[in-house]
Amino acid sequence: MKLPLRAKRTADATASSPIAPPPPRRRRREWMNRPERSTTAAIKFIVWVALRLGRRAARLLLYPICLYFVLFSRKPRRASALFLSKALGRPPGFGDLFRHYHVFAACLLDRVFFLNDQSDDFDVRVHGEDIVIDLMQRGEGCLLIGAHMGSFEAIRMLGHRQHDLRVSLVMYEENARKINSVLNAINPLLSMEVIALGRPDSMLRVRERLDQGHFVGMLADRTLDGEEEVRLPFLGQPAGFALGPFQLAAMLKRPVVLMVGIYQGGRRYDVHFERIADFSDLKKHDWPVQERSGLVRWAAGRFADRLEHYALSSPYNWFNFYDFWK
Repeated sequence: MKLPLRAKRTADATASSPIAPPPPRRRRREWMNRPERSTTAAIKFIVWVALRLGRRAARLLLYPICLYFVLFSRKPRRASALFLSKALGRPPGFGDLFRHYHVFAACLLDRVFFLNDQSDDFDVRVHGEDIVIDLMQRGEGCLLIGAHMGSFEAIRMLGHRQHDLRVSLVMYEENARKINSVLNAINPLLSMEVIALGRPDSMLRVRERLDQGHFVGMLADRTLDGEEEVRLPFLGQPAGFALGPFQLAAMLKRPVVLMVGIYQGGRRYDVHFERIADFSDLKKHDWPVQERSGLVRWAAGRFADRLEHYALSSPYNWFNFYDFWK
């Protein structure tokens, strides 16, 4: 999707939309305060079970694990119930909570097989593949925006069909260390695909990957303290969405594509690609700073709208187990 031709109109519409100012940041984000329950040793054990005993045996372990977390993880369970009540339009029962946890656990388990290039047995159906092909033919790269919903790793299945597709992941340094420990446990060759933000060469590496035609992936549904955000309507209540990924796309003048990999049960995933914005238009026009800011907020609003669509259509794929609106 190209940017609107009249940036002034877009900026004015954004300014008049129901966007509340960011709340005062008096404490760290709740998702950052949540302690990690899984240690590196536990992750390596799960990887060992998955790769040595197979997916069927490993999935049997998910039932007692999910039951434990539903019963004893009080705050995540409360957050799950809050989200499901909004997405389902009714109070969730115990079965809904268990299903929410189980879908999350199933996607985590399948991540091991996707990252280890053992995805031939999965039924992955791609929607919007023409968007990927078009961008690959242009060779300019794009910002691939995702969320903590479904499986972002399911995109690796598309790589088996589109051999020239190259994906790099961008995340904050603390999260990068965590994910690299997981990647090293699964396949040590994968760790080089992660770019950690906050380093002196981070932006240079992102630009280099884009210039090489990579799809640079980022998750855009969480914000850090001090990061600029915008409050947007989400399931009937304002929630904070990060502006950073869209500011990055505007600065580097690149297209933005939404990618969501929805787990449908069994071995099936539906991978959706949608155009959110194309900031490459900024190469052709000298956009004033104020109007460029409006375009960034417009793109963030588009992302929030589409994320709400998938949250309503596939609520059990929502993996933010904290109060998203707080």
